[in-house]
Amino acid sequence: MRSDVTPPRHALLLTAGIGTRLRPLTLVRAKAAIPVAGVPLARRIVSWLAGNGVTDLVVNLHHLPATITAVLGDGSDLGARIRYSWEQPVVLGSAGGPRQALPLVGADRFLIVNGDVLTDVDLHALAAAHASSGAMVTLALVPNREPLRYGGVRLDERRQVVGFVTRGPAAAGSFHFIGPQMVEAAAFQSVPMGRPMSSIGRLYDDLLASRPGSVRGFVSNASYWDIGTVADYWASSVALAGPEAAAASRSILWDDVRIGEGAVLDECIVTDGVSVPPGRRYRRMILLNAPSGAPVATPFDVRP
Repeated sequence: MRSDVTPPRHALLLTAGIGTRLRPLTLVRAKAAIPVAGVPLARRIVSWLAGNGVTDLVVNLHHLPATITAVLGDGSDLGARIRYSWEQPVVLGSAGGPRQALPLVGADRFLIVNGDVLTDVDLHALAAAHASSGAMVTLALVPNREPLRYGGVRLDERRQVVGFVTRGPAAAGSFHFIGPQMVEAAAFQSVPMGRPMSSIGRLYDDLLASRPGSVRGFVSNASYWDIGTVADYWASSVALAGPEAAAASRSILWDDVRIGEGAVLDECIVTDGVSVPPGRRYRRMILLNAPSGAPVATPFDVRP
């Protein structure tokens, strides 16, 4: 049931990461600029936020920033206002990034959303849970059904976070953090400006020790699509494109792709500006543009 508590208007979208696990795709675009079923990931997230009334957004930038600004602009065509928080010369992390962005966000309470996950979590219910608990941070969680793949969040019976566990047997019975979180700006004030710092693994662990109950979980059965690895990207793109589109193309084509006569692409990812030579055959390859000659081909596995 949807709550009558509305989400805050302000949000920070985390897109500064280098995207190491998505290489070589992130040699072409920043992770959040990569198209998922034809629509850049960041645009999908901003559209979802704006549809829930979250329209005043700050986006943090570091790796290939022009690829993100090119697909988002000022946000006006998506029904949002977008400004940018630049992180140079280093990425400031999931706690350092929000600390630097606080003056731009300009709100005591706001939403933080990861730029590499799509989800349909109920933001109204998340906002209501946060408002009623008095927490400084409320994490959107689902049951951790893949503990060998994902680390987890441990909760007590009152939905208070009591710890974080790494992936493996210890994560069995935990909850999986899917990206959105409601936060109080005060949670980040102790982070030194300009210093890289993570939230889970550092800042939030410190909050658990100094202020028990200040970090809580909002548990639901929301859907989510992870774009963390090439296999995740492939699976999410196929799922969101639908079975008919996936069967018709069998490949993911980015922008300005040219396919020569007689060329065959079987379950390939073809990045921006690639010209596939006539008669060439590729199967399960990532194709990157080369200044001259055939594209650079890198094999990938569709299995996670």
